[in-house]
Amino acid sequence: MADLIDADRGGVELLVEYQLPLTSKRADVVLAGVGATTGAAAYLVVELKQWTEAARFEDNDVLVSVPGYGRPVLHPLDQVRGYCEYLQDYNAALADAPDSLAGIAYLHNATDLGVTDLLVRRRPGVRLFTGQRRSEFRSFLRSYFAPASGAAAADTLLASRVAPSKQLMALAAHEVQRREMFVLLDEQREAFECVRHAVGSARRANHKTAAVVSGGPGSGKSVIALSLMGELAREGRTVVHATGSQSFTQTLRKVAAKGSPRVRKAFQYFNSFMESEPNDLDVLILDEAHRIRETSANRYTRAAQRTGRAQVDELLSAARTPVFLLDQNQVVRPGEMGTVADITAAAAARDIDVIHIQLDDQFRCGGSAVYVQWVERLLGLVPGGTLPWVGDDGFRVRVMESPSEIDAWLQARAAEGYGARMTAGYCWPWSDPNRDGTLVPDVTIGDWSRPWNLKGDRAVGGAPPSPLWATDPAGMGQVGCVYTAQGFEYDFAGVLLGPDLVWRDGDWVAVRSGNKDPALRSRTAVSDDHFDALVRNIYKVLLTRGMQGVGIHSVDPETNELLASLVRQSIKG
Repeated sequence: MADLIDADRGGVELLVEYQLPLTSKRADVVLAGVGATTGAAAYLVVELKQWTEAARFEDNDVLVSVPGYGRPVLHPLDQVRGYCEYLQDYNAALADAPDSLAGIAYLHNATDLGVTDLLVRRRPGVRLFTGQRRSEFRSFLRSYFAPASGAAAADTLLASRVAPSKQLMALAAHEVQRREMFVLLDEQREAFECVRHAVGSARRANHKTAAVVSGGPGSGKSVIALSLMGELAREGRTVVHATGSQSFTQTLRKVAAKGSPRVRKAFQYFNSFMESEPNDLDVLILDEAHRIRETSANRYTRAAQRTGRAQVDELLSAARTPVFLLDQNQVVRPGEMGTVADITAAAAARDIDVIHIQLDDQFRCGGSAVYVQWVERLLGLVPGGTLPWVGDDGFRVRVMESPSEIDAWLQARAAEGYGARMTAGYCWPWSDPNRDGTLVPDVTIGDWSRPWNLKGDRAVGGAPPSPLWATDPAGMGQVGCVYTAQGFEYDFAGVLLGPDLVWRDGDWVAVRSGNKDPALRSRTAVSDDHFDALVRNIYKVLLTRGMQGVGIHSVDPETNELLASLVRQSIKG
């Protein structure tokens, strides 16, 4: 960077496109050097913008409008501050030295006049410079860095251990009990602020707006949901969080609302709003909205409640601002219909405006967008055919010769202090526990066997109840399925592909007889084509639960050979 040379700080190292740990997000530049006043390692996160003009978005202090952009975006100071906070949270070299890191936004093509609104508000720990203020920027560099070489500081940052991830369930308690624990980056923060803006507008207007936030696994939907819940509750809004997953809701009630029955009531299910009055709530946050069903009625529903009303219509009616967070490729059960098109059409029928925010960044699977693309191409969920796995520094992929090999690999990761779980397609019977409390080892492959996770809400024989399988350490001893894994994440995932999806003659073949899921049994309710789509989505969910690595084994030899041929086995695990 010419500015470093002009500031006589040519010894400062530039880390260009620096990847934030466990995400696909990259900071434009991180400068590494020696602090001018401390003599210790010092770092500066630099966000570069080519904007010539930008202005505050309406009355919002965090969002800005940029000519040519289709929607408001995050103020660059909030963007770079988020990067700094995130690095301190996840990089061990910075965790204990908060004063060693600062951030700047450099709008090198802009004059002060073109971005006047952005210069008004200040943020602690970060600064904004325009091209007009280049000399001021050079002075700042001289005051922040000494002329000494920054090579050692750069090496320290690059070699630093990635701190354990702040996993969703472990922090939800702090979030909803009035502590801001999540760092929202870029489009996550933009989505958060856009929804907050819509909520504020809804209070002042007579017209409703629904928000739809869509994104793939690990793009941050649930973090946004809980951050919104905590912030809107602090603002005095009436806000409820709902999901279609018993496992997810029960875990949130146990962890996020621990010791607080009042908070527990704020976590509900999609079918909890059958008799609610219109606009009873200010905000209804609908996480895992891809699990919305055709109607809320089930076998326990009273006859008087069976109105035939669409569940999405109930949810749109229940709040002044309903917020839907979804991944369209995670529809895994017949009757689920939570897509952007479904929700938009239902909203239009009620004359409700919709804002749609697409999240593209990746925060699960080690931030490896490459791995998620590999899975989607592997399963034919996006066009282009299978890809060889060429490796990614942030994520490990291994194909195993047997389930016992996966088991040993996961046990080794758990012994190192990581979270690890094994899941499988629903291809084996699922027995109730024996009378003595022992679990039946239904998942049997050769001489290896393990029990499924429990079906019910009560712990048995040392195994956790079904809703807590993914988060209770005791869940390590059982095999989970899509119904207990969906919505959760753990460091390392083991995945068993059953005989319901096999590779033959260059393509996947869905085999109904290989599947034991009662929900998929009826050909009348689930056509062969629908079964094929659901099974592929199920394995996509299972294959994208791990944050740092995955071990895969197919019980079908031909399929396992395909997987092994695609994965470079020299990758260390």
